[in-house]
Amino acid sequence: MIGWLDLSAGASGDMLLGALVDAGVPLDVLAEAVAALPVEQVRLVAEQVTRHGLGATRVHVHTPGSDRHRTWADVRQLLADADLPDAVRDGALAVFERLAVAEGRVHRVPAAEVHFHEVGALDALADVVGVVAGLEHLELSALTASPVALGSGSARGAHGVVPIPGPAVLELLTGVPVTAGAVPAEMCTPTGAALLAARVTGWGPLPAMRVEHVGTGAGGRDPEELPNVVRLVLGEPVEPAAATPARPVVLEANVDDLDPRLWPGVLDALLAAGASDAWLTPILMKKGRPAHTLSVLCRPEAVPAVQAVVFATTSTIGLRVLDVGKVALERLHATVEVLGGDVGVKVAVHAEQVVNVGVEYEDVAALARELDLPVKEVLRAATAAAEAAYPVSPERRPTRPADAPPLWD
Repeated sequence: MIGWLDLSAGASGDMLLGALVDAGVPLDVLAEAVAALPVEQVRLVAEQVTRHGLGATRVHVHTPGSDRHRTWADVRQLLADADLPDAVRDGALAVFERLAVAEGRVHRVPAAEVHFHEVGALDALADVVGVVAGLEHLELSALTASPVALGSGSARGAHGVVPIPGPAVLELLTGVPVTAGAVPAEMCTPTGAALLAARVTGWGPLPAMRVEHVGTGAGGRDPEELPNVVRLVLGEPVEPAAATPARPVVLEANVDDLDPRLWPGVLDALLAAGASDAWLTPILMKKGRPAHTLSVLCRPEAVPAVQAVVFATTSTIGLRVLDVGKVALERLHATVEVLGGDVGVKVAVHAEQVVNVGVEYEDVAALARELDLPVKEVLRAATAAAEAAYPVSPERRPTRPADAPPLWD
């Protein structure tokens, strides 16, 4: 199973807790992990709320009053002493380590000397441990997320007035796609940013998946600008559809003012430029003028070179470009010995059966010149040798009813 977070309204610890519970993670899973911390009693209570008419789950973290500021060393020891699964303990340690490093860079002190103010309280501990426990319960193979809305403006923190996005939030989300968002207030807390930085494995739009559960977690505020929620979408990944091969292209132009003696050279130049085929069709244009339609079949990647040749070697000033479908048989290339020389053979196969055999005319003509024989004699011999070496499958041969009249008397 994979997950995707919609962070268009930012993120906080309680919003992520709510999204997990709303997506089906039992509240007891989160509560038991929080209860394992060797601290005062902390209770988690889920409440159904609405944000702009959208139903959501809000998880309240009830803690006894305390103004204690824990250091990174204090938090590390608490987690080490907690009776937690290794994955949950290690995950929570990774989150708080990111917080310590970010706060240390912001305040220009070593991470070990950082005093957690806003994020060192019991509710932050509960947020981090609860979210990590919920994600471990889901056993996701990948967790991706949209760009994070951070907010704007300013707020008062433990050290005074700070700009929004907060310095620690920006430090935590370095390298992550972010946006100010619609709300002129804090939309992403340091705890939320640390959880995202530690747990999200990729960033971008909703990935291809077969959706199974959607969890909507609400924050405490209800701003006018948008629903203050995090959405967690869970499902099974879906393999993207195989890319459809690019369709062949036919370039066409009607030409009525080119010396006809030039056309053989034009066709040769087009084939040399990468065209799969090129041909002329006699037409009659307006006012009874005789002309030719030049048609060139080519792969999409060959179009620029082929166009350049058309404009350089003919008098046309425009081209029609048509995407066309194409059905091609499997083709095998071989040679047969004819009159002491080798002639190339093309064998067309359908459903593992030979349906057409043809000889390379240029090889036939070259051998005829070498032997000083009429081309038709060498062609007859080469065709017979090719058909003998690669007989057309009997069921592919056209048959006539036994009672059909003779073709000639």
